[in-house]
Amino acid sequence: MDTDLLKSEIQQAYRDFLARKKLKPRVGQRLMIAELVRNLLNYKVAEEEACQVTVIEAGTGTGKTMAYLLALLPTARFLDKTLVVATATVALQDQLINKDIPDLLANTDLDFSYTLVKGRRRYLCTQKLHNLLHPQQQDETLALWEEYRVTTLGQDDLKRYQALERDFSRGDWNGDRDALAEQMADYIWFPITNDHRGCTGRSCTFFSDCPFYQARDSVHRVDLIVANHDLVLADLAMGGGALIPNPDSVIFMFDEGHHLPDKALGHFATSVQLQSSADWLRELVPTVGKLVDLAGTGSLVGTLFDQLKSLSEALTANLATLAPTLVNDYSALAQATGPKSDRSLYRFPEGRVEDDIRSYAQTMQPLASELATTLQIIGDWLQEGVDQRRPDIGRQEAESWLPVMANQAARAEAMTVLWKTFTEQEASGDVPLARWLVFIRQQQGIDVEMAASPVLARRLLNEHLWRSAFAVVITSATLSVAQSFERFKFRTGVPDNTKFSILPSPFDYAQAGVIRVPKWACDPRDEDRHNQQIIYCLQELLEAPGGILVLFNSRRQMEAVYDSMDQDSQAKTLAQGPLGKAEIVRRHQARIDAGESSMIFGLASFAEGVDLPGNYCTRVVIVRLPFTVPEDPVDATLAEWVKANSGDPFLAISVPDAAIKLKQAVGRLIRGEQDRGEVIILDRRVVERRYGRVLLNSLPPFPLQVEPPK
Repeated sequence: MDTDLLKSEIQQAYRDFLARKKLKPRVGQRLMIAELVRNLLNYKVAEEEACQVTVIEAGTGTGKTMAYLLALLPTARFLDKTLVVATATVALQDQLINKDIPDLLANTDLDFSYTLVKGRRRYLCTQKLHNLLHPQQQDETLALWEEYRVTTLGQDDLKRYQALERDFSRGDWNGDRDALAEQMADYIWFPITNDHRGCTGRSCTFFSDCPFYQARDSVHRVDLIVANHDLVLADLAMGGGALIPNPDSVIFMFDEGHHLPDKALGHFATSVQLQSSADWLRELVPTVGKLVDLAGTGSLVGTLFDQLKSLSEALTANLATLAPTLVNDYSALAQATGPKSDRSLYRFPEGRVEDDIRSYAQTMQPLASELATTLQIIGDWLQEGVDQRRPDIGRQEAESWLPVMANQAARAEAMTVLWKTFTEQEASGDVPLARWLVFIRQQQGIDVEMAASPVLARRLLNEHLWRSAFAVVITSATLSVAQSFERFKFRTGVPDNTKFSILPSPFDYAQAGVIRVPKWACDPRDEDRHNQQIIYCLQELLEAPGGILVLFNSRRQMEAVYDSMDQDSQAKTLAQGPLGKAEIVRRHQARIDAGESSMIFGLASFAEGVDLPGNYCTRVVIVRLPFTVPEDPVDATLAEWVKANSGDPFLAISVPDAAIKLKQAVGRLIRGEQDRGEVIILDRRVVERRYGRVLLNSLPPFPLQVEPPK
């Protein structure tokens, strides 16, 4: 197929989809299709070394999901690539699998295969279920480890596990947690699932029936893979190709792409609790000793035992002196993480640790690295035993021990990474790592958690995504600030050849509503007056029909406002708390359908991903501009670095971040072309401060109404 035929195929599919669905073409949708195809085909012709990245901001109502599916599926096939669509939320993933993709197949002549890819933890581990139900067949030495300890099951739990085993063996259930008829509590599910460290893969006796590998086999035979950001980033962190195809054969489509930088940071943060690490090291030696007893002192594990014991004792001794040193020197400087929290946090300014801590880390890092290597050698030896290539360990024993030792090697590797981050010191001007201590108060004393994280994702994404993928597309309704992508560039470090665009909205915002700064709006720093003004405003709004969504920055203020309202207003309000988000939305919609007044009080999770079309939401109330104090150690370290490099952290970080959050919140109002309503901002700083213009210019072009203050 030449490029003209490809374009004709896409155009015909789009015409068919519109005709069969009786829809009108959307300008933004057509522009998105054209831009994606053009960028990918031009990139192929240019044969550039850098990954081709396209960043498109597409607001609600654009129809971006259908646009990128129509554009990318035929183009990926033309380029002999696999399309991987990654979402940040389960809701969008479910919508793709259960609605959008079947809809596209039903209403076009496109023919493609697809699958949903999830991590191991979403699937049954048949070996673990077998071991749980047949403990007499389990190696008794494994009981030294808590996660492998045989427990006595209650009758209800036993019946549940037996039912799962029966349903799976009959083929009535495929082993996917999400396919269960009823939700299963984590405490029931986690004992019968696994992760990559504990999985022996093709060496497992139960491999042929493994739900995870059966699902994974389809990955290399389909045109479209639907996953989430976390799974894709985890695969890239492992080098790529473990859970999805190799990155150089993939076109990645990151929907809800404004989450990508923070998701990437989360995958490369590291932490170690000192007391639990010492406890683990003390358990490690006698447990490996049991393996030596099993295999014999002349076995490979027998020859390594003294070395492993020496390393463990050295690490334990250093931990025994480091922990009290950190408690004595830093716990008094730590800040509580909450009003009733048993945890307090100390952040190292600019990520720079003291010389004595670095000295400890320089001692610990090679010891932990050597321990990890030793455990990995034992793991390799066990793997050879599973493959029946070792005379000094039987297959059954090796198969039982392999996941155990793999977990221990992974734990030692995690310690190695942590100590390495505390030995390094960034050069002046370089982006630092955030480094901090968490003091955890327990009955037996204080445990110390040491932690570190990058503060910007750009180096990580460059190393693991921009350099490795064939092409990447990123889309979201909230990527730009005041028509600029500088914030996104700063956070992600996208390549210089990246193509950026903002699609026109199908909504006529001038007719759809207004942004109103009412008479009740005041400076929220006067907290008591602000709370009282919020109450006056809400009582006034409740007199008019239509659903109201009120968005708070803090739970404390939300609860204070709710407690101060009269009983009639409280009866009409559903406040985020014990009830889940889905249940609050369901009750709210039921009230509106019944012609009653209803108001939702929500925090940040209600400012994104909540769909309340039509009369369910006619007013969105922003009680306070969504600035956040950089108390998080990662954000605080980034702010310090910006300031040290002659920048203004408030203007460079706080204002753009607030603009994105405000944009997401305002996006709850207009969900369809017939929706009407108003955004009410109860924070007068939006019109009194210079930065307010940046915030307002980032929002949809609603008319602005400013009332004189009360």
